[in-house]
Amino acid sequence: MQSPLRLRGTLSVLMLGFGATISCSDRPAQPPPSGAGPGDAAFTELARQILDDHHKRHPSAATDLGLHQYDAELEDASEAAIHAESQALQQFRTKLAAIDAATLTTDRQLDREQLQRALDAGVLALDRIRQWAKDPDSYSGAITNSAYVIMKRNYAPASERLTALIAREKKMPGVLLEARKNLGSPPRIYTEIAIEQIDGNIRFFKNDLPAAFTEVSDKALLDAFRKSNDDVIGALGDYKTYLQKTLLAKSTGSFAYGDEVYRLALADYEMIDMSPADLLSTAEADRRKNEAAFQATARQIDANKSADQVLAAMQADHPPADRLLQATQDTLDSIRQFIVDHHIITIPPSDPAKVKETPPFMRSTTSASMDTPGPFERAKLVAYYNMTLPDPRWSAAERADFMRQWYYAAIANTSVHEVYPGHYTQFLYAKDFPSDVRKVYGAASNAEGWAHYAEQMMLDEGFHAGEPKYRLAQLQDALLRDVRFIVGIKMHVQGMDVEEATKLFETAGHQPHPVAVSEAKRGTSDALYGYYTMGKLMILKLREDYKAKKGSGYSLRGFHDAFIRIGPLPLPLIRRAMLGDVGQLF
Repeated sequence: MQSPLRLRGTLSVLMLGFGATISCSDRPAQPPPSGAGPGDAAFTELARQILDDHHKRHPSAATDLGLHQYDAELEDASEAAIHAESQALQQFRTKLAAIDAATLTTDRQLDREQLQRALDAGVLALDRIRQWAKDPDSYSGAITNSAYVIMKRNYAPASERLTALIAREKKMPGVLLEARKNLGSPPRIYTEIAIEQIDGNIRFFKNDLPAAFTEVSDKALLDAFRKSNDDVIGALGDYKTYLQKTLLAKSTGSFAYGDEVYRLALADYEMIDMSPADLLSTAEADRRKNEAAFQATARQIDANKSADQVLAAMQADHPPADRLLQATQDTLDSIRQFIVDHHIITIPPSDPAKVKETPPFMRSTTSASMDTPGPFERAKLVAYYNMTLPDPRWSAAERADFMRQWYYAAIANTSVHEVYPGHYTQFLYAKDFPSDVRKVYGAASNAEGWAHYAEQMMLDEGFHAGEPKYRLAQLQDALLRDVRFIVGIKMHVQGMDVEEATKLFETAGHQPHPVAVSEAKRGTSDALYGYYTMGKLMILKLREDYKAKKGSGYSLRGFHDAFIRIGPLPLPLIRRAMLGDVGQLF
């Protein structure tokens, strides 16, 4: 399933759902720790400048991270602002390169490499990938998200948040006007997705947003909100007409990265230096291994049926749609208790995550996700575990087909991934990551690799021992991630189209058709969504090497605690921190 990290065309592609920021611009840089290297102070100050610049340019992301001084602001979507950001990133990159790594402590050396990677990835996203010139949903979706991050948590009184929201809403129609200037000839699939999503965006502003502020009684404030909100609804309606009547006919572009940009993205986002062909071989080998295990496990369940027949019978055993959220909530306590009893990882004291329905505007591209409070929130806030329900506008047959993915064993596997010991557990460590840089920037292969690794590891350690249907569910999800890995490379480097990708998700990934369609669509803009399997395989190799290094001092909980406390660095840097050198990744 999908974490809150969404690969968009800005530096924020590197910001994790549990990401954080350093101080705002009116605060000094944090002093270097005792024993710091001679270059640490200069590095820390430059890091502060880089992050402050990012928050000012991306105020919606700052809101989500718990920095609320920018709540009344909205991203500048003009082409001039986009080019200015690219120039700023390149200037910061030059300044960062001027800091000699030899003058830094080991931790700051790791942070310096992380920042270099983040800046390079930002420039790549803006100048080469250019989603801002290709993806119409990145505008309508962005303004919806900018309202959602103010609405979703009570980090301040409702009237205070509504005041900020009104100021932000007043700028939203301008973003949609800039979109028309920026979008040239998008890929047709991007425009189709934007059209598919936009009714959900409009419903969000019509229904969900007003319902979130019913406790506000100030008449003048409510009148101002009605005006700004109506203006946004009208602007979205106009944008929908533009998408349908004007942009769709011009949507003849390609979504594919091509070999060169794919290689650059792999290096900048994940610090992996491999050819797409070699990476594809790794993905296909893992798929073959998991497919063999899938077939063998299905035979354990019922030797008289094919694996797909066994899976189909399991998929028929799911809660009704109106019970999915409660059924998911009920699984979390048992998972957490298993982790404690079997010494899997140290879980910091915390309130449980709250299961809720995925917001409508996110439904098209995610089945489940973890939405955690920003680590700089001062108030004690709830973490949300989002689960996607079938669209109520679908036919009964379509809704029934969609719910097949939420059979009970799959709910357990997804909950391991999203909550314990996956994303939510990693979030619980975020405030204590060793540096501010690591609280802000992270590799998807770390976060998603960790959560995907957890699915297999929990069963290996005895979770639901003797119940092969849980292993079959884990393997189905592993095959889904394998196919993402394969499809991401083939669509962006080898010319695979969306229909071919959909078919591969159905056959090799054992996914129902609605899920296969959604997964194929996601791959058109999330080229590296093989990071789940990439990360899992690298963590398994790291664990093997770490165990050999520690010898009799090794424990599974010790490995997990050490890994997660370092922060969400790319796996090559994690290996350097835990083993002393990068070595072999896979």
